[in-house]
Amino acid sequence: MSLVVLLVIVGVVMVRSAALTSPDGGFRELSRQIAFGALGIPIVLIVSAIDYRLWGRLALPLYGTLIILLLYLAVVGEAVYGASRWIPLFGGLYNLQPSEIGKFIMVLSLGHYLVTNANQVKQFGFMLKTLVYLGVPVAFIALQPDISTCILYGVIWLTLMWLAGMRWEHVALLGIGAGVIGIVGFFVALQSREARYIAERLVFFILPDPTSAKYLDATYNINQALISVGAGGWFGQGYGVGSQVQLRFLKVRHTDYIFATIANELGFVGGTLVVILFVLLILRIYWVGLRARDTYGQLICFGVGTILMFEAFSNIASTMNILPVTGSPLPLVSYGGSSLWTYLVGIGLVESVILRHKQIEF
Repeated sequence: MSLVVLLVIVGVVMVRSAALTSPDGGFRELSRQIAFGALGIPIVLIVSAIDYRLWGRLALPLYGTLIILLLYLAVVGEAVYGASRWIPLFGGLYNLQPSEIGKFIMVLSLGHYLVTNANQVKQFGFMLKTLVYLGVPVAFIALQPDISTCILYGVIWLTLMWLAGMRWEHVALLGIGAGVIGIVGFFVALQSREARYIAERLVFFILPDPTSAKYLDATYNINQALISVGAGGWFGQGYGVGSQVQLRFLKVRHTDYIFATIANELGFVGGTLVVILFVLLILRIYWVGLRARDTYGQLICFGVGTILMFEAFSNIASTMNILPVTGSPLPLVSYGGSSLWTYLVGIGLVESVILRHKQIEF
């Protein structure tokens, strides 16, 4: 839990710096992030106090709730920055993103489905059933559009299925099918007005063309992120004085590109320390999973750990231009209540597994 607290504190501190040049000096973002973090404490305590096996008995209602929320977004959701992903609550004070909490709902519901049908996991027909189970929410999320989250849901499915004992032949067959679907989807996206930017982003990543005005516009953010990271050097330009951050060259610096903010102001050393915190946290979660008292607890821990690893790697790698930009937040660090609280729910689930295994040392 101490690692989680440290990452949340890093987020609060860096959100404050990233928002310093806003009209109110960053007070709004800082106060909201502090409030999100403070309210996240009871979330962890409440979730950890609930026996994780109870969620298995609620698997179908949880899954149904997710589908209803995604259906609501598809029918009446309003697009923000070209995507319909949020449901405003409490007069807009909080925006619920169903696909975010859906990550952990899929871990709980799909995990329970696998445990209760453990004798069928190696069957090809059962694998197809689980793909349908996954495919319904993924289809709604793809319509938003949010391709990176769709990929994450696929990673969650593969992690749980592999742990449950899926045959490697089925994995290979699935990989071929996914490749074909990906190629077809790429060309379909190129013809779509709503999703064309996603396909172009991939093209520009693989075949950069600095002479193209469209390329320069599409890659502005990642170029500024790379400049920010490079300008930070070993120890950074100093907290609150990073040139790329404070002169606002770096956009979305407190959300998608907060790691670039960290590297710009705290340098290679600061960025490396954040990466180490994530590595230690993820290893700790996997360690708990290996010592869980039952398969369901193991699936929960490995599901949560994989989500954190995938999201953190995607965010940092895209900032470094190792992967195409995904729009994934940096878990527990990026600004936003919906994202932060969702990850704290996941941490609470892991804590619930810890509390119910006497052999695990605190």
